[in-house]
Amino acid sequence: MASDYSEQISDEDKVRIASNFILYSPPGEFNEVFNDVRVLVQNDGLLKEGVARAIADYNKDQLTPVRLEGQTHYALVTEHNDLGSGRFLDPKAKLSFKFDHLKKEALDLKPNDGEPSTEVWRSAIESQLCSYVASHYPHGVSAVYARNQGSALTLVCCIEDHQFQPKNFWNGRWRSVWTVNMVGGSTAEVRGLLKVQVHYYEDGNVQLVTSKDIKETITIAGEEETARELVQLIENSENDYQTAISENYQTMSETTFKALRRQLPVTRTKIDWGKIVAYSVGKELKKQ
Repeated sequence: MASDYSEQISDEDKVRIASNFILYSPPGEFNEVFNDVRVLVQNDGLLKEGVARAIADYNKDQLTPVRLEGQTHYALVTEHNDLGSGRFLDPKAKLSFKFDHLKKEALDLKPNDGEPSTEVWRSAIESQLCSYVASHYPHGVSAVYARNQGSALTLVCCIEDHQFQPKNFWNGRWRSVWTVNMVGGSTAEVRGLLKVQVHYYEDGNVQLVTSKDIKETITIAGEEETARELVQLIENSENDYQTAISENYQTMSETTFKALRRQLPVTRTKIDWGKIVAYSVGKELKKQ
């Protein structure tokens, strides 16, 4: 059946369809999606060449964590530390590395000091952010990147945490990216993008995909004071978002979920809708 189907469409369409499947893979399920796409395409050469960009885009969008040899922390693979030619920067370790997007492995580590002129600001924020992530995220990974654009300084804070529970038929990931633009003056613009994605597939197939944009300003003082104010803003905003998700889940359990199917299934036993709330996305991904 797969063979008949694959012969009816062009190679260009095969690559486009395969790329879309990969880009929308649920967290923790990339390998399963890739293997299914491989069966559909039935051409490893075409698949490897055609969807390489989609795989790289997926890994960067997911803020994929990777362990560097000789380091005790995880680095992240994102668009914000992409050096080109498949290399990424880990400013904390002052290293760059080659990333194998299919195997998800870091290779060929080389010294890289990043931008020394921005290091005072970057390291001050990184120190505060690491403490926050350690106290709020069970397996959280964070990184801070900095770049100069003329007289403007841009700092990007990335946070990733995930829980993969395939034996319990669910996987989930938290991602947040905070961008601070300092262009002179006494304040800086802060933009945040928070994302949660969860896939629950026991006797069904339910996905939660949600995001929130935030725009705020902070006062620019010394590096330490500004870093503390920024991380406090991040903490307050992410706590509010987590609370809102939990409240929406409660509302959905009382309304939307009940509307999806009849009150009495074929077993003639009422569904305990309260148990569904136990699969609280925020509580699983974030400590209280």
